[in-house]
Amino acid sequence: MSTIRVLIVEDDPIIGEDIRDILTNVDYTAIGVAYSKAEAIDYINNENPDLVLLDINLDGNYEGFDIAEHINQTRRIPFLYLTSYSGKEIIERAKPTMPMGYIVKPFNEKELYSNIEVALYNFSKFVLPATFNIQLINSKINSSLTQREFDILEGLFEGKTNRQLAESNFISVNTVKTHIKNIYEKMNTNTRSETITLVHSLLL
Repeated sequence: MSTIRVLIVEDDPIIGEDIRDILTNVDYTAIGVAYSKAEAIDYINNENPDLVLLDINLDGNYEGFDIAEHINQTRRIPFLYLTSYSGKEIIERAKPTMPMGYIVKPFNEKELYSNIEVALYNFSKFVLPATFNIQLINSKINSSLTQREFDILEGLFEGKTNRQLAESNFISVNTVKTHIKNIYEKMNTNTRSETITLVHSLLL
């Protein structure tokens, strides 16, 4: 799967399905809707999402903060809070968990899309090593990337969708998918988040 894979953590099934529909409309893949803390952690551990949309209040508790802590301790992926709470106390609790965004319900498709786009881009700048270049990457892996594959890899870090990668590189979406498949094979990864984590570890 070469699209951006998003996990939705939301205890209201109707809102969860609405978000799934929005993601489908804007070129992302919703890998599932987690309705509880346990289900969310299971998805994160086993499905390796590229981004998490995280409700703070699950079943009457602020368990979104616990899930955020789990992400920070075990994964290198961005997450955004989706919440009905906009009070100062909750925002102060949210800030130390380092979310890439904070979206207050209700929101519309444009708001969600723009926040995700900015979050993915900002996160790429947060995790992307300053020494990120094709020579260094190829010195760390067994099968070298071509220049075009490296260009696509940079785009993955910036959170670009397949369509955006196609437009910025003047190639078709199918060609983008082929390049991503080759990158995964050469780096022995299966998802964008795994690839980003691997590159970061190689360049530490």
